[in-house]
Amino acid sequence: MSTVALLRPRTAQDLPARLARSAAATGEGHRLRTEDVPGWLAERARAHRFTVRRVPLDELDHWSFAPGTGDLVHRSGRFFAVRGLSARVDEGPIGNWQQPVIHQPEVGILGILAKEFDGVLHFLMQAKMEPGNPNLLQLSPTVQATRSNYQRVHAGSSVRYLEHFTDAAPEWVLADSLQSEHGAWFYRKANRNMLVEAADAEVPPAADYCWLTLGQLGELLRLDNVVNMDARTVLGCLPLPAAEPGARHSDLELLSWFTSERARHDVDVRLMPLAEVEGWTRDADAIRRPDGRFFQVTGVAVEAGNREVGGWSQPLIEPCGTGVAAFLFRRLGGVAHLLVHARVEAGYLNRVELAPTVQCAPRDWEAVPAADRPRFLEAALRAERDGAVTYSAVHSEEGGRFLDACVRYLFVEADEDTAPIAPPRGYTWATVGQLNSLAAHGHYLNIQARTLLACVNSGAARL
Repeated sequence: MSTVALLRPRTAQDLPARLARSAAATGEGHRLRTEDVPGWLAERARAHRFTVRRVPLDELDHWSFAPGTGDLVHRSGRFFAVRGLSARVDEGPIGNWQQPVIHQPEVGILGILAKEFDGVLHFLMQAKMEPGNPNLLQLSPTVQATRSNYQRVHAGSSVRYLEHFTDAAPEWVLADSLQSEHGAWFYRKANRNMLVEAADAEVPPAADYCWLTLGQLGELLRLDNVVNMDARTVLGCLPLPAAEPGARHSDLELLSWFTSERARHDVDVRLMPLAEVEGWTRDADAIRRPDGRFFQVTGVAVEAGNREVGGWSQPLIEPCGTGVAAFLFRRLGGVAHLLVHARVEAGYLNRVELAPTVQCAPRDWEAVPAADRPRFLEAALRAERDGAVTYSAVHSEEGGRFLDACVRYLFVEADEDTAPIAPPRGYTWATVGQLNSLAAHGHYLNIQARTLLACVNSGAARL
């Protein structure tokens, strides 16, 4: 028997072109025009009862502070817990600190179902309510669920369309990788990011779902707080084509530089009892820093008419200011290059991930000497003040764990004075195609970088 018949192509040869056609399809998709999506979301919000109100941490149903450790835990022992974290890093103005952190060792599923209509790939998006979203309802993946949720620890209804991802045939999986969550607020949290094609199945969309092209999602990514974080991270992992003639650094040089960055940093992180965390205070309403910086842990009670359970309460992390995530970019040899930062975060599994040039909440650094503030922050803020940005939109972060956590996402075209070709240590130049290649694998690009990459890949941002 010949072994040749057992061999298959190592990659889906037509997938990048199919994704590119979907990205080029704007204005109207299968039964829904882009301009009608905000109205459709508003209609879905009116169709259900949604309320979110703050409650004292001591009054959260099914949550309590564990004796001895003081950790804030759910009585099931599942979902997540708020614990303490101690960190020591070898660079930056703050070398040692302690903080509360979300510990959620489960790997969830963030999955988008794809199907062709009239020869164009469409994505099945959900109008999903999350208690931390500033506008409650946003477009999310087809399936967005923790393991506790889809195993129905809450004793609620099952997760719709879940079987397309848990039982997916390998030949219909278009993208699949473990990706990190926010490294500042989660401890080693990862989700499985999936794009699965329903080629042979009829998938009628339920009332809170709609089919949109990648190009339509790009149009919606130009609007504030419409496409949620979980959808953006999946869209940032798609194997899109790279028509670049070359790059300043070869792929191997870029990977070697990044490996060197990961290897050179001395990072010591450990979980600790929440009750022993120094520099934070707890009162009836929140766990916070006396100086009001960074974030606080607060509680909410939720009613949601279209979720697996109709009501619950939980803690949320609430940042103390709006963040900024900005890529500075330059055209080198006619090819757009992004200035990426090898960023250390206490919560990353592998110490360092590739991040935007700037990623911080400017308010947290106002009282810090200028020399100790994040590099390139002033250049990004100045460009934003002057209206000299190529892309700007406000997107909220994970609404299931963070309350009103909003980030201004920017692309800023720079010059030699602002961003030199020979950047400082910890930064390098990479093309969109190079970042797409890395994003297809887990734990290379952080979630803010993947959001900005999703904006390029969908056509929302044009460099």
